[in-house]
Amino acid sequence: MYTLFFIYLFILHSQFEGKTSFGMSVFNLGNAIMGSGILGLAYAMANTGILLFWFLLTAVAALSSYSIHLLLKSSGIVGIRAYEQLGYRAFGNLGKIAAGTAITLQNIGAMSSYLYIVKSELPLVIQAFLKAEPNSDLWYLNGNYLVIMVSASIILPLALMKQLGEYNVVGLLFSTSKKAVNLLEHVIIITFYRYLKTATNCFTTAYTIPILAFAFVCHPEVLPIYTELRNPSKKKMQKVSNISILIMYTMYFLAALFGYLTFYGNVEAELLHTYSRIDPYDTLILCVRVAVLTAVTLTVPIVLFPVRRAIQQMIFPTKSFSWLRHIAIALILLTFINILVIFAPNILGIFGIIGATSAPCLIFIFPAVFYIRIVPKEDEPMNSLPKIMAACFAALGFSFMVMSLSFIIIDWTTGEGLAVGGH
Repeated sequence: MYTLFFIYLFILHSQFEGKTSFGMSVFNLGNAIMGSGILGLAYAMANTGILLFWFLLTAVAALSSYSIHLLLKSSGIVGIRAYEQLGYRAFGNLGKIAAGTAITLQNIGAMSSYLYIVKSELPLVIQAFLKAEPNSDLWYLNGNYLVIMVSASIILPLALMKQLGEYNVVGLLFSTSKKAVNLLEHVIIITFYRYLKTATNCFTTAYTIPILAFAFVCHPEVLPIYTELRNPSKKKMQKVSNISILIMYTMYFLAALFGYLTFYGNVEAELLHTYSRIDPYDTLILCVRVAVLTAVTLTVPIVLFPVRRAIQQMIFPTKSFSWLRHIAIALILLTFINILVIFAPNILGIFGIIGATSAPCLIFIFPAVFYIRIVPKEDEPMNSLPKIMAACFAALGFSFMVMSLSFIIIDWTTGEGLAVGGH
């Protein structure tokens, strides 16, 4: 039933592109916000406590809404409905490249995180089906072999298609997963909260704020959804954003609360692993694992399409379509990501670096500086309250970036975080 519902939504959306209803826009933006990072929020609450988690979640949701306000205001002034084009209007090619690079890095991190899920979860699924012994040396229970096989046999053929529309049924089932900004949440949350185990209470709070901020990343998708909104206006789109954020805020809090109250201090960074400790062969958990693996495997090529397009626009902006270049970029990306997933000694730290740099830019820094640059000084001088608030918002994002990177580097130099394995 859930699959049929998504097929219906996709068909409805395709038939009325540019005339999307208010409710559909709320759904689309909510889907862009929510990612698999919801599985890590119970672990977050276990480290902060219920009240502090609720306070920080509320604050971050409000900040995310304000960030969208800045984007919509800037877009309304120049009539641009694309994140990268706002960067170009504000700072020329440098702004466009900066925005495109941030989105590309986030998407590469997303694909890496999803293949890492394949590497860690698929052996457990095969083990459960075959009733094999844990920690077996059988080759088909080796995640490194399995991730290469999945990449070569499923992901690469789909990624070599010329257009996303050629997905047919696959595209119908997973079209709503192509919002790139929600894909990195899972890894970012697991990365930083594993580091929390070696940090002080003060560091716990410092980590929690940017982590929760990442859980509301949806900003590159706001303007495309704004374009498709029926009878669009800034006020109407802001209302869409506020409702979507409110719905996801409620879901995040409830998911964290029930997960935490079930396991308390024993909750793991990924909730499914906590349930597996009770019964690794539980049918319900096995079904969820299969569903997650199917979703992430078929989402990787969907995410690869905009990454490849962004790379071609930055490196070959005037070149026409070439099958050789189309295939080569896909092969290089998948090879690099597979090497990262297989050989990196501590892949969580690598993901953390990506998340600590690209996400604060997309959420805080870019919307604020675009706003300051685009809104005419005649309308709002630099000493006006809106621009002062925007400048403070950019400074807040920069402080998040510096803080996150500093804690990762400190964790690396102490060597404690490296002892924490992947999930």
